Amino acid sequence: MIERFAWPWVFALMLLIPLMVWKPWSRRRGGLVYTRTTLLKGPGQSWRTRLQFLPALARSASCALLIVALARPQEIMGDTRTSTEGVAIEIVVDRSSSMEQPMAFDRQQLSRLEVVKRVAREFVLGNDESSPPLPGRTGDLVGLVAFAGFADTICPLVRGHAALDNLLGQIQTAQFRGEDGTAIGDALLLAAARLKDAEEGIQRSIRPGDRLPDFTIASKVIILLTDGQNNGERDPMQAAQLASDWGIRIYTIGIGDGAANANVFPSIFSRQGVDRDLLTRIARLTGGQYFGADDADALRRVYERIDEMEKTRIETQDLTDYRDLFTPFAMWGLILLMFDIALRTVVLRRTA
Repeated sequence: MIERFAWPWVFALMLLIPLMVWKPWSRRRGGLVYTRTTLLKGPGQSWRTRLQFLPALARSASCALLIVALARPQEIMGDTRTSTEGVAIEIVVDRSSSMEQPMAFDRQQLSRLEVVKRVAREFVLGNDESSPPLPGRTGDLVGLVAFAGFADTICPLVRGHAALDNLLGQIQTAQFRGEDGTAIGDALLLAAARLKDAEEGIQRSIRPGDRLPDFTIASKVIILLTDGQNNGERDPMQAAQLASDWGIRIYTIGIGDGAANANVFPSIFSRQGVDRDLLTRIARLTGGQYFGADDADALRRVYERIDEMEKTRIETQDLTDYRDLFTPFAMWGLILLMFDIALRTVVLRRTA
């Protein structure tokens, strides 16, 4: 489908077509001067006489088609590319037994883990109806780590968040004493290692022949949510130092910090509640910040602050390409030109 002409000024040549056609027909034809034309009446016009208009018609159509071809008819091949300078985020969720304690979520009481999961979903996917509203992390790389007595990667860093949302919903608190605990250091090390290799993961995803990735990592962030104190093998401060060396910021969130019922159902591994001092030192060492959250609204406000501090820049670039469509016009123009020549030199050629 023709959407534009690259050289529309070429259509001015159309004005020459009548001159090219009229000139051969404007010449005075030879004949005899005789006063009695009745003697010259023949049986009628021959087929050659009736087809005398065809060369002029073919020549006119040929010139018109060749002029259209010269004007370069084109089809617009548009392409919109979105380039994102975003954030790579690892959400690290405590799933120790103490996360079964109740926490307020929109006028109802749910477990801390369930509230953390629901508000994390709003943070990633967005929720315009929450208070405060959360815009979502569209275009960002988001991964998920859960920990109790040990840490697991639940979801690798992904930009399509549907799978992450599904896996987030499947996290459960530790059901057995052997898996319970609060291994904060282990979880931070695992999340930091995932973020350190984020660029390599993007490069590995590019297949031969693909264009360059449209996502670059502007910053790397760990969001740690826990309600207990570290009792794992690895020192959380050493993990935080390693994260700092790799350019990773850690935001720590004390779940239940400030709540009146912080230790209604304490686990054997977290009798003293949130270790605010440790979480504050971890955050400060990496350039992050510590927050306390004792209900869903407070947790949303924390995520709102993180959204303000960790901006994602998305640029949309319209790339326009054009496909030339002159070939059929030029081809038919040349065919008609040859037809004109054949008519004038062979079929309708004058023999006398």
